[in-house]
Amino acid sequence: MAASVEPWQVLRSELVFNHPWYRLRRDHVRLPSGQELDDYFVSVRPEAVLTFCLTADEQVVMVRQYKHGAADIFVELPGGVIDADETDPRAAARRELLEETGYAADELELLCDVTDNPTKDTNRIYFFLARNARRVAAQDLDATENIEVLTVPLAELAQWVLGGRIRVAGSVALCLLALRKLGR
Repeated sequence: MAASVEPWQVLRSELVFNHPWYRLRRDHVRLPSGQELDDYFVSVRPEAVLTFCLTADEQVVMVRQYKHGAADIFVELPGGVIDADETDPRAAARRELLEETGYAADELELLCDVTDNPTKDTNRIYFFLARNARRVAAQDLDATENIEVLTVPLAELAQWVLGGRIRVAGSVALCLLALRKLGR
């Protein structure tokens, strides 16, 4: 018979690094076995959104940009963090989509929310499906962003994912979920 799974008990917690772009927490925890860890580090990250954006003529709107952590250029779905003053993930998804791509959509459906790295991160990512999207504006990028907008025919998207052209975990997952939702 398998042992029951129980949460860890937090005995003490401190924010050891607090910067506008990154926060790191050090927890002292007691495991269900009684063992204590005094240096369990957790990244305190903001919630995020990711949008599978489909146009009326069945083009998937993607972004291509450099990601410094991995030191590479990636094709992925548009998205970003939910700002501190935003309470609605849907509004953040609309804002990020418009800023990064210039696209908007009347229909925005929440497919699910996921936890990207539950071992070390605190945040959730909300996955949205935007249908009948259209370009309504120019990009409105932050000073640190350099984003190329591209479109991929929906009929070719599975090949992009399975062939490794889309390699960011959240984008891979949302592409496959959206394709299933769309019956493709």
